Parts: sequence; C-alpha cells; structure tokens
Amino acid sequence: MDYQRKRRLTHICIGLIFLFSGIEYAVILPTIWAYLQTLHAEPYFLGLGLAAFSFSGLLAGPVFGQWSDKTLKTKPAILFGNLFEIAGNFMYFVGISKWLLLASRLVAGPAFNLFLRYCNFHIGPFVVNKYTAPGLFMCFLWILLQVLVVFMYSDLQPLKIHIQQTGGEQEEEEKALVCNTSDEHMANDNSVYGSMTGREKPLASVNGEVFHPDEDRYISNGHIEKANDEVNENPFQNFSATREYLREEVVVLLTAQFITLFNQTALETMVTPLTQKYFGFGELENSIMYFLCGAEVIAGFVLVRCLSTRFADRVILAVGLVICNISCIWCIIFLADPKGQWGILLAEFIIGVFLQVLGLPFVAVSQISLFSKVTAEKTQGFSQGLRRSVGGIATILGPLWAGGLTQNLYVMLAAMMALLTLLTVMMGLSYKYLVEPQTDPTYRTAQEEEEA
Repeated sequence: MDYQRKRRLTHICIGLIFLFSGIEYAVILPTIWAYLQTLHAEPYFLGLGLAAFSFSGLLAGPVFGQWSDKTLKTKPAILFGNLFEIAGNFMYFVGISKWLLLASRLVAGPAFNLFLRYCNFHIGPFVVNKYTAPGLFMCFLWILLQVLVVFMYSDLQPLKIHIQQTGGEQEEEEKALVCNTSDEHMANDNSVYGSMTGREKPLASVNGEVFHPDEDRYISNGHIEKANDEVNENPFQNFSATREYLREEVVVLLTAQFITLFNQTALETMVTPLTQKYFGFGELENSIMYFLCGAEVIAGFVLVRCLSTRFADRVILAVGLVICNISCIWCIIFLADPKGQWGILLAEFIIGVFLQVLGLPFVAVSQISLFSKVTAEKTQGFSQGLRRSVGGIATILGPLWAGGLTQNLYVMLAAMMALLTLLTVMMGLSYKYLVEPQTDPTYRTAQEEEEA
C-alpha cells in the first residue's frame, strides 16, 4: 500500500475515534441520571459517574503518551486503550448495581439516544432498554473500531525518512538545494510576494504527489526539526519538565484547558436537574437539546476552521474567552434564580446554552493548537497526555462542584465567573508569548534560557 493511501486510512481511523467518543458522550449523558435512579442511587452519584470517566483518563493520559513517545508507535496504545472502552461500556450495559455503573464509567474512560430510547427486549439474561442500550451500542461501536484500527491504521514515518527509505529523487534534491549565486540573485530580482523562487521549486515526489524542499523540514505542529536528530534518539534524553512546562505560555494554556473544561462540565451537570425542575424535560427533550447543541458545535468548528486561515490562534482564543465571559454573566443574571413565565424562562435558558456552546470551539481548537506549538515536538505524546490529565482533573472537579450546588446556583456560577476572569487576566498579560516559536523550545540556548 502506498504512503498516501496509508495516510488517508490512518486519518479516517483517527476521525472515527473522535466520532465514537462524541457518540458515547451523546448517548450516555441524557439518560445516566434516570438510569441511576432506577438503581436507587443517591443524587451525588450523578457527579461521581460523570467524574469517574475522567479520573481514569487522568491516570492513563501521561502513561500512554510516554509509551508512544518511547516506542514511536501509537497503534499498540490505541488498540490496548480501546479494550477498556469495550469492557467499560459492556459493564454499563449490564448495570446490575449503581457501583457497577460507576465502575463502568471508571473503566471506559446525544442524538443517537433518540432511537436507543425505543429499545425494549432481552438478550439472554440481560435487559436491553432505553437505559442499558447506550452501553451495548457503544460496546459494538468500539469493537468495530478495534477491527478498523487493526487493518487500516498505520504508524507513519515522517515524510523525509519515507523519501529516503523509498529512494526519493535525492540527486535532484541536492542539485536544487545547491543554488548558485547568480540564479539566486535573478530569482530575488524577479520575485513578487507569493511567487515561487528558485529555492521553492519542487524537488521530490512520492506516488505522484509533489513536495517542496523545505516541506519535510517542518513537522505537523510547526516546530523546526533539527538536522542532526536521529530517529531512534531517546526523546527524554535531555528533557526537563521544569524547563518545558513552567514557561509562561504553557502555564496559561494549561490553565485555559482546566478552566474551560471545569466550567463546561459543571454546566452540563447542572442542566439536567434544571430542565427537569423548570421545564419538565425528560429523556426525549434532553436528547433533542443535546442534538441541537451538537449541531451548533459542528457549525462552530467549521466557523473556527475558516477563521483560523485568517487569524492567529491567540486571536481566536481571545474571541472564545469573550464569548465564555458573556455566557457566564448571562447565566448569573437570568439562570441563577429563574423567575417569570415558562416561555420567557425557556428563551433565557436557550440563549445561555447557545452562548456557552458557541464559545467552546473557539477556546478548544486554539488552545490545543497553541499548546502543540509551544511544547517540544519529540515529547508531544507525553505533553498531550499531561494536557489531557489537566483536563481530566477539571472534568472530575466540575461535576462534583456542580452536583453539590444545584440548589445554590449563585455560588456555583460566581466561582465559574471568577475562574474565567482569572484566565482572561492571565491571557492578557501573556498575550505576546502565545505565538509559535521559531525553534524547538527544548533546544534553547543558555542565553535564551537566561532571558526567559
């Protein structure tokens, strides 16, 4: 199989992982509270159930990241981790007790619920109904993904290494890279903004696709690759966690990860009891609400994709924070102590949810993109695992915080507003550092370290 086909199939698998993760979130969240009630669970179990999934991710994130960094392979880690998803969702389907349900979320780490709610049959001793069907459905999906990863996913090598190993047009590349002075001078005289100079002529092709001389000098997150790096070099040989993660820009982005996920999960925990109390929503209404929120999120990501071609990541992050601040202020004013007619309350609720969901893609995309650019490329697996662990802490504390304050929304929302204000101030003070570095930050010189 050629390189480009392998890359396309691998990207499809990666996309399916994100898709199935979103589907799992969508089919579990609308019904988990009613499911717990059928098992005679106390109210605080809702927060525990939502937090348990993130707790296992908190522990596993750095471990899997370091595993992929050291082995330079991600396929074994994906296959191994997917086994826990399969087991956890099967445990959720069995649902013998509230403790097994809690354990299933610990192991596993909304529109589909519209048809799952009509399930009502038996498979041997197991009952398949609107509460247990999401677990069985996700178990089948993750088994399908396991098969697809085995046959479609490939641990791709960097393009430069692939060209060298497959005998790319090395001689032509060397000739083009060694340009004489006169040719270079002529190219500079005749070039205009956006034109192709002599240094930018295509030099190599892989399976019919043309690449430029410097294209393989850049890796996916924007860092410049060292010419003397060796493929099998230990990525943690000269690694310093203090130097890597205590830099101002990294701290700001990790704080953004924590606060946005804390607020998001806190509001998600609050929404179901709130809609039940003031609007009488059941599983169907909640599923429709999550379906509409999902559609808005998709539209938001498309919008961010278009804006990212014209604006820097930090600009998109700033816009997202402004929207989140407006959303939180709106919720404090209108939703902390709802009063008025049913229609007015519903309109106020819809606006608050709309603003909260609208800001999510702006913050999520920009802070992830920036984080991958300001951290070292060689240890991206570990760094992304650390980032997910910070997010895991947030998604553990968020539901626990909101679950205990569903009757005192002023306190809950005021704390969320304080966190957003803190993040906004931090970003304003560190705005000039939230840019892509010109060199890999792991290889700063002594003088650059002293200046930093």
